[in-house]
Amino acid sequence: MAPGIFEDLQLALDLADMAHVLAVDRFRAGDLAISTKPDRTPVTDADQAIEQALRAALKDARKDDEVLGEEYGGEARSGRQWIIDPIDGTTNFLRGLPIWATLIALAVDGDPILGVVAAPALRRRWWGARGHGAWAATVTERGTGAPARLSVSKVGELSDALLSYNSLQGWDDAGGLDGLLALARGCWRTRALGDFWSYVLVAEGQVDIAGEPDLKVWDMAALVPIVTEAGGRFTSLDGHDGPWHGTALATNGRLHDAALDRIGLAASHSGPAGR
Repeated sequence: MAPGIFEDLQLALDLADMAHVLAVDRFRAGDLAISTKPDRTPVTDADQAIEQALRAALKDARKDDEVLGEEYGGEARSGRQWIIDPIDGTTNFLRGLPIWATLIALAVDGDPILGVVAAPALRRRWWGARGHGAWAATVTERGTGAPARLSVSKVGELSDALLSYNSLQGWDDAGGLDGLLALARGCWRTRALGDFWSYVLVAEGQVDIAGEPDLKVWDMAALVPIVTEAGGRFTSLDGHDGPWHGTALATNGRLHDAALDRIGLAASHSGPAGR
């Protein structure tokens, strides 16, 4: 008999505790080992150690489940699959910036049903499970504080919206800068908060729209249930649901179609010659 969602969520939270200890031990360490992967992105010994530890724990606790992770691979599978990003925001981690987190998701037939985001340097943790809401709590050396239920903002007009877009260079490199600028021009304010943080802030109601043009499934899977259980929407930049399409747009739901329209209209007007 398959475990219930609360048992799986508790396991994910336990894995987050494990990752927290390993990551804090290596954060700002003078002997942090850094190398470059074939895709020219950095990887640290902390990324590798965390994923190895989580895979080992899952092998013991859920031996029949598949695992897909950033550092040690795997393939998308039907059935139950854990999706892990040991450190989302590796560049921040290796530079000593506090905006990084471990992302842990469980997908069933490709659909993320729960997600946990553990950000030790921010002293925050976020989680969501299908049908059971999205939550956040403060995490300190004394333990985890009382969880608070999350809810997206009620902003209904782009002209009142706060947009977080990660980096101009990333959008430009992906050929999406025209779409980003079209969306940004319609919004009240923009920020480049970056990585997982933009999306959990959408779930908290502090940011109204977040998006990125070049992502992997492990960057997004844990964020989907957190955003959607808080009342928001999470799609690709062309409107497909879920984390499997290489791009992300998360909103409070009310603004989603307008944001998609802005991005899509700019892309159709720019075309190949627009670059």
